[in-house]
Amino acid sequence: MFDLGWTEMLVIGVVALIVVGPKDLPVLFRRVGQFVGKAKGMAREFSRAMNDAADDTGMRDVAKGLKAATNPINSAMDGVKSAAADLGKFDPDSETGKLSAERAEKTKKIQAATARAAADRKMKEAEEAQAKAAELEAARDAPPEAAGPEAKT
Repeated sequence: MFDLGWTEMLVIGVVALIVVGPKDLPVLFRRVGQFVGKAKGMAREFSRAMNDAADDTGMRDVAKGLKAATNPINSAMDGVKSAAADLGKFDPDSETGKLSAERAEKTKKIQAATARAAADRKMKEAEEAQAKAAELEAARDAPPEAAGPEAKT
């Protein structure tokens, strides 16, 4: 609170011991402690009264408005998030709901056709790789004369 270090506290204690005396020092510290406690209580009560007055006058709403005005990106993003949350909510019996269900079914069909085409392509590539591997194995196992004139050199 007063930003006193240990050395300052020690100096104050020694001065108090010399000025007040060892008999009355505990009484002095008790009274100082009571005074500090009362001061803290009064400050706490004042702060509470100011917060209550701010609540009664609507200052918190004004403060929220000022914070939103100073940071418009966050307040705009909150509006976008709430609007986006409402986009997915619609009645399934409405035209939008029927179109959505129809589109979801078409999407599933497209995904299935794409997966089927990818599997066919992978199978074809695997067959080609096996044929190429068999061809290379046959060429490796063949005698060098059957390979042609290039193999003799």
